[in-house]
Amino acid sequence: MDHFVWNIDPVMVSFLGLKIHWYGVLFALAITAGFQVMKSIYIREDKPVESLDSLLMYAVVGIIVGARLFHVVFYDPDYYWANPGQIIAVWNGGLASHGGGLGVILAVYFYTKRYNINFRWLLDRLAIATALFGFFVRTGNFFNSEILGKPSDLPWAVIFERVDMIPRHPVMLYEGFSYLAIFIFLFTLYRKTDIGQYKGLLLGWFLVLVMTVRFLLEFIKVHQADYSTGMMINTGQLLSIPFILVGIYLVIKGQKERRLQHAKSK
Repeated sequence: MDHFVWNIDPVMVSFLGLKIHWYGVLFALAITAGFQVMKSIYIREDKPVESLDSLLMYAVVGIIVGARLFHVVFYDPDYYWANPGQIIAVWNGGLASHGGGLGVILAVYFYTKRYNINFRWLLDRLAIATALFGFFVRTGNFFNSEILGKPSDLPWAVIFERVDMIPRHPVMLYEGFSYLAIFIFLFTLYRKTDIGQYKGLLLGWFLVLVMTVRFLLEFIKVHQADYSTGMMINTGQLLSIPFILVGIYLVIKGQKERRLQHAKSK
């Protein structure tokens, strides 16, 4: 069976020693798309649009610092203990999405204190934009031929020639398009229902859906951490479980409040 062969150069443009990578372009697109989603939400809910530039700065710093630290600690600690100077070399790759999530939550907390915006209100809205952000980032992973899937004979399996000649699950595309579907689902809920009135509900759905996708797809991903958890599940799955549990709690709590409010209004 013939399989699609992927061999694109991760460097999109190289000029006078300056290299622009596909991943960098897609990361910039992710930030831009997320910013536009948040701008539409701020306008719709009469929030100070001028403060979005600061939110962008806080969020980007939180994502990068959190994602990098999680990668260093949970996925490749031996390498970074031996090469501490590489910890700041984020341009060489190595960002963990779980850490990015925690990093942005912490950064947003400080932002809301500065601009007197409700913390939980903002996390709900950011969850929508973050799902779209994840779509672009995972597409960037595809261009980098990274976060590979296990070997597969399925007709849509991809040969990542820069790695080897083995057909594999394009798991980063599975994940990316799942995030795009989650974005559409959350944004539709936000625009067409009253779900946004119940703090934590959108965030809860985001955590449950995104982290469940992440948990399930880990079964067909190539092992990423440089050590074993000693369990049937890997590091990525282990890190996903607390997020899923928090999400379930937020959904149950939010739906209960929503039902009670609807019952009162009848």
